[in-house]
Amino acid sequence: MSQVSVSVHALRGLTAALFRSQGLTALRAASVADSLVCADLEGVASHGVALVPLYLERISKGSVDPHAEPLVVEDHGGLVVMSAQNALGQVSAAVAVELAAARAREHGVSVVSVRHAFHFGTASYWARQFAAAGMVGFAFSNTRPLMPAPGGAERVVGNNPMAIAIPARVDEPLVVDMAMSATAMGKIRLAEANGEAIPTGWATDAAGRATTSATEAIQGMLLPAAGPKGFGLAVAIDLLCGALSDGAVGAAVRPLYGELDKPYDCSHAFIAIDAARLHGGAGIAPQVAGFAQAIRDSRRAPGTERIYAPGDLERARRAGNGEHCPIAGELAQRLNQFAADAGIPERVAA
Repeated sequence: MSQVSVSVHALRGLTAALFRSQGLTALRAASVADSLVCADLEGVASHGVALVPLYLERISKGSVDPHAEPLVVEDHGGLVVMSAQNALGQVSAAVAVELAAARAREHGVSVVSVRHAFHFGTASYWARQFAAAGMVGFAFSNTRPLMPAPGGAERVVGNNPMAIAIPARVDEPLVVDMAMSATAMGKIRLAEANGEAIPTGWATDAAGRATTSATEAIQGMLLPAAGPKGFGLAVAIDLLCGALSDGAVGAAVRPLYGELDKPYDCSHAFIAIDAARLHGGAGIAPQVAGFAQAIRDSRRAPGTERIYAPGDLERARRAGNGEHCPIAGELAQRLNQFAADAGIPERVAA
């Protein structure tokens, strides 16, 4: 599938316009668009504007409510439970992150969990917002079951992404963003769309046999990253999101690409630590920056040109793309067609 390079400004504008046409406010539509375009700029196309068709279809079929107002259902100061009310995940995540940061400033540490939620893009997009405020930020989500227990042949837990952002230099936090599977399902769906095989070790077929077929993997199971370690972390994240929020856990989370008229109903969790207040107000950024630089300066193995600290590679991709964003040409055409169907003038050069 050929790629095209489109204007970042035009892509954000078109994406936001599509969501405004579905009833989102201008501010919320811009937030959704920014999270998706940022993923593409950082090389995470599985969480970028390729999700727009799914989001729009779920809105049209009623499983995502573009007018929903996320609300607090339990408030214990530094521990809060919210209901997303089946809003787009970026809408409820923006509310939760703002609330978590405010409560961390008050209490030092805060936890905000969210039930009745939807896909929120990359977890790092939200964790970085805490780091920009001088806080250590965590963002988690559970997903429908995609992975078996070690030795199992049945999906029992999602690959449940986690991101941690730790403030360092301005605009250069140390960022860890990972799903608990060997790869994300979105990458396998992209491989299927492109007619590509997937690497051994990513997934099994429905019977639990290793496969390099993207189609068989989608019908089968993802494999946990690092075997039982990734599986254990996935279980913990599932409960951190679902049990804390009294939301869906395990099989109660529905398939993202399944029955699109039924809510996805995942759960999220956000943790903020107000590290800026520590050490007489000096915070932790200088120590974090020093450690990150030590990683970059560490001795390289033969054939390695550069060593990246966590978060560097995504920043390098974003900087390398500049004001242009690579997306699939077919996707650009599809977005333009959505715009034409909605009667809005915004377009990208396809």
